Amino acid sequence: MHAKQGPIGRRGFLAGAAGLATLSAGATMAGATQFPKLPPMPRAWIDAEQIPLWPNGTPGGGYTAREVPADWPDIMVRNIDKPMLRVFRPEKSNGRALLSIPGGAYTFVSILNEGVDVARAMTARGYTVFVLTHRLPDEGWSSREDVPLQDAQRAIRVIRANAARYGYDPAKVAAVGFSAGGHLGATLATGFAEPVYAPRDATDALDARPAAMALIYPVISVTAPVTHGESAMRLLGNAPSAELVAKRSPALHVTAQTPPVFLVHALDDKAVPAENSMIMLRALQAANRPVELHLFEAGNHGFGVGRPETPAGQWPALFAAWLDRHMA
Repeated sequence: MHAKQGPIGRRGFLAGAAGLATLSAGATMAGATQFPKLPPMPRAWIDAEQIPLWPNGTPGGGYTAREVPADWPDIMVRNIDKPMLRVFRPEKSNGRALLSIPGGAYTFVSILNEGVDVARAMTARGYTVFVLTHRLPDEGWSSREDVPLQDAQRAIRVIRANAARYGYDPAKVAAVGFSAGGHLGATLATGFAEPVYAPRDATDALDARPAAMALIYPVISVTAPVTHGESAMRLLGNAPSAELVAKRSPALHVTAQTPPVFLVHALDDKAVPAENSMIMLRALQAANRPVELHLFEAGNHGFGVGRPETPAGQWPALFAAWLDRHMA
């Protein structure tokens, strides 16, 4: 896989959350395109094997496809009624699997920089990588605050159910989440046993707890001024109750069962302040859980695996070394 993100990436979309809210609502746009030029859907994504999460029907109801602008970039996936895992296999397996949860402000799923690029970096290290296209809570679903967690729990279970097929240890399944996908990753790490859907089949008897979790420039807080407003609004609505805010504030739910966590953030992140990672760090330390944090001077937001010549581009190697310690 050699697809590369363009020089602009999606960071401008998340930094301009108000504009994104307008676009994602399907506003009519006139004149020249409003989007920076982004790469097309990568061939590696198109060709990857797909595993449906819910072959017997997606839980919940109320899904409504949203109108999107004609020039909406196809690497920013929307209107997800059938969540999927895309499978990327290494040349030689190291016996471990990794679930990648892309971000996108709970408004789209950024499948290139936080999906295909992650798969390229980690399959090169022997991981079988599964990239999740999870449902977006603001696309009409009932119990919107539970919809992403339903998909994340099910994804870990499906990955474990397929361990013999793809050649890795079902106990050695880690996950990595980015931005809003980092919020989902943190919610999975703390809420893996939360009963958010009725069991469907034998797969749902499997453990949804990842062996280790990486959170890359994650949204952790869902309250101002630290949160990313678009992500919080799409997940919880415009006026969530205090109980709902607490329910989806993962730092409040760290326990002795929370898996080891690896955190990455850039200090110049204007979209999701680095304080989000600091909040999670403090919660994990208070619970005496294994945690490692890397703060980079520069990188802004949405850098994915990062360019290898930049400091922020070093995190995949640091993550791989950390996983070696926690999943030996």
